[in-house]
This record gives sequence, structure tokens and C-alpha cells, in this order.
Amino acid sequence: MDTSTSGTPTIQYHNIPDQPITTIVVATPLPTFQPRQRLCYRDSRPGEFPLSASPSIVLHVLTACNLDPQDLAKLEATCSFFRQPANFAPDLDLSLSELAALDMCQKRAIFKPMTTEEKQNLKQRCDGSWKLVLRFLLAGEACCRREKSQAIAGPGHSIVVTSKGVVYSFGCNSSGQLGNGSTKEYWQPQPIRALQGIRIIQAAAGAGRTMLISDSGQVYAFGKDSYSETEFGIQGSKVAATPQLIESLKNIFVVQATIGNFFTAVLSREGRVYTFSWGSEGKLCHHTDPNDVEPRPLLGALEHIPVVQIAAGYCYLLCLACQSSGMSVYSVGCGLGGKLGHGSRTDEKYPRLVEQFQMLNLQPRVVAAGAWHAAVVGQDGRVCTWGWGRYGCLGHGNEECELVPKVVEALSNVKAVHVATGDYTTFVLSDNGDVYSFGCGESASLGHNPGDDDEEENMHANVLSPELVTLLKQVNERVVHISLTNSIYWNAHTFALTESGKLYAFGAGDKGQLGVELVANQTERGKPERVNIDLDN
Repeated sequence: MDTSTSGTPTIQYHNIPDQPITTIVVATPLPTFQPRQRLCYRDSRPGEFPLSASPSIVLHVLTACNLDPQDLAKLEATCSFFRQPANFAPDLDLSLSELAALDMCQKRAIFKPMTTEEKQNLKQRCDGSWKLVLRFLLAGEACCRREKSQAIAGPGHSIVVTSKGVVYSFGCNSSGQLGNGSTKEYWQPQPIRALQGIRIIQAAAGAGRTMLISDSGQVYAFGKDSYSETEFGIQGSKVAATPQLIESLKNIFVVQATIGNFFTAVLSREGRVYTFSWGSEGKLCHHTDPNDVEPRPLLGALEHIPVVQIAAGYCYLLCLACQSSGMSVYSVGCGLGGKLGHGSRTDEKYPRLVEQFQMLNLQPRVVAAGAWHAAVVGQDGRVCTWGWGRYGCLGHGNEECELVPKVVEALSNVKAVHVATGDYTTFVLSDNGDVYSFGCGESASLGHNPGDDDEEENMHANVLSPELVTLLKQVNERVVHISLTNSIYWNAHTFALTESGKLYAFGAGDKGQLGVELVANQTERGKPERVNIDLDN
């Protein structure tokens, strides 16, 4: 290249006379650098952590970086500086890792209002470690969308909670389950005005019944005056058309509720599980009258193990537990179809550990209980399903039962973060917002794009293996949550919640449960339709 025309400045050279190297004289001798011994703090030796002179800075860094509890445990295991007492308030004996975990716990919405005694009790339930308390709190937030907007696709009716705790309801209202003071159906979302001034953070919906949980841990219920989803028998003879505070739970700070057939379960802030009804013959660890309205603690293996999530299906309950060895799943109730995951169809009267996850080397992240099948998403993004595989709801390419959790191989290239199950239907949400569904195509609730030919037939086709829901892809919104109807008595509908706070609905809408108007003689929507709700209010 010609430097004169390249635009690059020309380097100027000076004339340096050639001379032998031996004739070069150095006027000033070069300084000789002597090795210096590294200064240590107090009685420490060379090689110890250099920031030990400023532990407060280290604590600030650990807390500001929001390290995972497992990372804090690794620091303790690899460096004595993080294991020894830090001499900081409120507990001089706590290590820096434990103090960092405690500081991060203080930021969690559920932990902040707890008294000192309540916090210490929670710590004892978590094997006396603030790191395990932090894992417990983070796991609960990850799988239950606490403090975030959510939509519940109930049996024939729907409940939507905004990010500010305002509740909307719409759909079937034959038992007052919409909570608006009447039994009239509503096809458009209506705010529940009786809850004005009360911030709701969680909701659960069953057949003819709704339960809401406030940020103060109080539980409100309306609809059928029973604690089960069953539509038969003497239960549910009374109705409440407006939210009623459940007096028997006033002394329990509740963070989640789930409604299954013949029973209801709630989860306390400390990770204890309580159940109502279906206590006959000891089916849920206690003997009570079927109409008992007192909460009964779930006895057995989980009495001293904190639970972060509960999920109820048809006559069974799944519990996601937090232990020092990691996350684990316990199941109890009816074992028909193998839905308890223990390798048999036997009922379990007490919670029993699902051991297959240890064989698969899978750490559960979230659990889902369908009517007759169940699913789990692992920390590594793998999806496991088990139970009755009718209509292909397990995603293994067939309709066979699986008596223990089995990895869905068709999703091996997908990193899942959430799973939802219904009556023979499963939805999986990936980390990039893609949604996959499989199982029963009745009511067009799978959301798959109909073909050019036999459009109606394609919309209702059963799907034996996971398929991408391309119709949700077309809305150009990142999906962050999925909810679908989990009842054997009602046609299903599905909600998809996006990152920007938009809500889309599809599936059965004959009772107004989609929140959108249908044309004459139309009972369902096969394509996602935007629901007119501002989820940021």
C-alpha cells in the first residue's frame, strides 16, 4: 500500500548513528526490584483472601449481585473466609454467606412483614440455614407468580388478577363464583368491587367456586359453600355470591390455594400444607367428616419439610418441597392411572417422595397436576410427565400410562420454564417464550393452527407429541405464563399471558369464560383473542 495516498500519517524516523552494542553506556543504573512479601491482615498468612480487611465490602458485593443460594454455599465450601463468623449484627456468629442470604431474604415480599420470631421459626424449618430460607422463598416466587399478574382458566369461569391486586371475573356464575353479588353470567371482565382496598396476590378456581388470597395472607371464598370441586352429593348446597373471609384460616398466613375434586389444600407462608374435606378413611392423613370446614395439617413426611408449591388434580395432591439436598416432589391421594408417580396405581394416605427424579438426576422447578396426569419442569429445562396418557397428554407419542416420571424426549432441544396441565392436556412454556401443547384437542383449547382442508377437524385433533403453538407465535408477544382448565366436567379454555401484560384466550367460550364476545351459534374460539383487561392496574 502507498502510504502517501492511504490517508495514514507518515511515521517520521530520526537518524540514529550505528554503533556497537558494547559501546552503549548507561548513565543511570536500572533499579533492582526486590521481591516483597504480601501484606496480610491480622494473623492471616499469604494466600488468604485479600479483601478480608474489608468484610463489609465483600458483604455488599454478595448482596448486590443477588447470588444464588447454591453459589453462596460453594463460597463457604471453598474458602474459610466465607465460613468463619463475620461479627456483624444482627447475629455475630453468622458467616458472610449466611448474612448475604439473610439480606436477600429481607427483600422478598413474603419475608419482610414477618416478625423476628416467625423468621427464626422459618429458619429452623429450613435446617437452620438462611441460604435454604432464600432458596425456599425464590422457589416459591418462581413457580407461583406471587406479586405478579395472573389469569386462572377455571371450569366455566375465569379469574384475572392484575399486578396491583385488582381482581376481574367473567363466565359462568350459577353459584355466585364470580363474586359480584349475583348469579348472572358475564361475558366481559368485571371487577369484583367488594374487594376494593384489598390487594389480591393469588387465586384458585374450581367448579362453581373461587378462592382468593390477599397480600396479608387472608383467604376469601365465594361460590359453592364447600371445599371440594365435586358437583354431586350434598356439598355445595349453599352459595355465597360475594367474597367471604374464611374464618378458620385467619390464624394461618396463606400464600397459595388449590382446589381438587373432593378437597381443597392451602399452603402457609412457612411452607406447611393444610387440607379441607375428603378426610374419610384417612385419604389425606386425617379422619374427619367430609363437610369439615377446619383446616387439617398434612401429616407424615412433610410435617417438618417446607413446601414451596402445591397442585391438586382429580383426588390427589402434589407438593414441591425444599430440602438441603435440593428440590423434591411428594404425592398423596388416589393412585389410579399411576398419577402419583411411584411405579404403581396404589393410593397413598400420606405424602410419599417421588424417587424417580433422583434416578433422572433432575431437580424439580415447578409441578403441575392435571386431572389424571402430572408434569414437572426441571431446573435444567427438561420436562417429565406421568400418569394416564389418554389422547397423548404425556407427549410421548402414544396413549400409554407411565407409572413414574418420564422425560419428554420430543422437547430435548427446548429449555422449559413452566408447565400447565388440564384434563388430558399439557402446555409447556420455553425460556424464549415459545409455547408447546399436546393432548386432547377438544374445544380447540390446544391453540394449533388449522389447515386449509378440514379446518374444523384439525382444530379438534388430538396431539400425541409436543407441537409449537404457532398461533401464539403470530401475536408477536413473548408469552410468560399459561393457564388452562383442569376439570373433567367442563370444556377447556386456555389463557396466555405476555411479557407486556396482554392476555390472550382461546378454547371453549359458551359461558363467557373467554372474556370476548362470540358470534351467533359460536361456542369456542380456535385462535387466540385479546382480552380487554389492563393487567398493570
